[in-house]
Amino acid sequence: MSVMEPQPRFRNAATSNLGISRLERWWFRRRLRHILCLADFERFAKRVLPKPIFGYVAGAAETNASYDDNFRAFREIGFVHRSLVNVSGRTTRTSLMGREHALPFGIAPMGVSALTAYRGDIRLASAARRAGIPMVISASGLIALEAIAEINPDVWYQAYMPPDPASIHALVERVARAGIQTLVVTVDSAVVPSRENNVRTGYKTPIRPDLRLLWQGATHPEWSLCTFLRTIRRHGMPHFEHAGAERGVALVAKNVERDFSGREHLDWEDIRRIRQQWGGKLVLKGIMAVEDARKAESLGVDGIIVSNHGGRQLDGDVSPLRVLPDIVAAVGLDVMIDSGFRRGSDVLKALALGAKFVFVGRPFNYAAAVAGEAGVDHAISLLATEVHRNLGMLGINSLEEMTADRLYFLPRAS
Repeated sequence: MSVMEPQPRFRNAATSNLGISRLERWWFRRRLRHILCLADFERFAKRVLPKPIFGYVAGAAETNASYDDNFRAFREIGFVHRSLVNVSGRTTRTSLMGREHALPFGIAPMGVSALTAYRGDIRLASAARRAGIPMVISASGLIALEAIAEINPDVWYQAYMPPDPASIHALVERVARAGIQTLVVTVDSAVVPSRENNVRTGYKTPIRPDLRLLWQGATHPEWSLCTFLRTIRRHGMPHFEHAGAERGVALVAKNVERDFSGREHLDWEDIRRIRQQWGGKLVLKGIMAVEDARKAESLGVDGIIVSNHGGRQLDGDVSPLRVLPDIVAAVGLDVMIDSGFRRGSDVLKALALGAKFVFVGRPFNYAAAVAGEAGVDHAISLLATEVHRNLGMLGINSLEEMTADRLYFLPRAS
């Protein structure tokens, strides 16, 4: 894909199968002209999405301490550029776990993406395939992993493992049958976190129609007509399709929370068994301690994602950027990172501290909600352009040159 100055892009072939009207194409194209960076998508998504849905995506845990620290950590690091370097041949290509990628970032797993955008997971997967970057399917998705993998055979699958070895084995088998080659096990969600934010914004699990929800639908007609009602009409009531080996419950089912609780059991012995069963690449997501990174490496894991779950789990967890250098120094496997990335400069700071790859979540969710597949295309292009541009201004031709000597550590931000 091009990393020149981004222009709003719309791919008729990619979107026609999803029933996008000419009016929507015109409206999306017009809207994207005003989106100049990833942060702009959040502002537009707040208008498009009902308050409970937007709040579910945007929210973090309790006091937002971890969420805020994710951004604070980037502000505490500056750059030191080099001058008079010929950067006309610079490239953003990188290698991760033995595979080449066009860009050093991918799309993180995000639950219920098909509730924020019509066929949201498929939009994300399609855009990722065109861009040559990984997209990670969330376990709490509303479109079957097999359907997403058919659109993009290179997708990864992120699992919240079921509560017993037999169910874990069955889920891993299902992922393998779908042809997916990279399995991501999330390890930082043994206990359900605080749901204060969801309560305050009106998001309920299960979703229950009431006067407040009806009012939100009426005052956000674009989402109601183009996402929710279109989904119901064409595909029926959304279900959690692949939290386990079998199709899960409906979004409105009384026992929906049961399918995403009871993960207190997961331990290193489960990871050992998964590694023995799974023949593809195995990644652990949610590692924050050096000791855990070393343990993962000893069990033959291929990569880890240093993450505090975007601030959505343990409030007070520090930014992954703060622990990244120590983890990189302690292990020889590929170390990735997520949480709080919004700019190309953020991506380059993480690479300079030793990360091999970065995953970005919320902004791509917002992009799909704001302008469908064209929105995701545009978001990828914006971030790619920033990375490419900043390499040139730093005096760097390849990502391998982005090392810690290009950074300056500022006094800790308040």
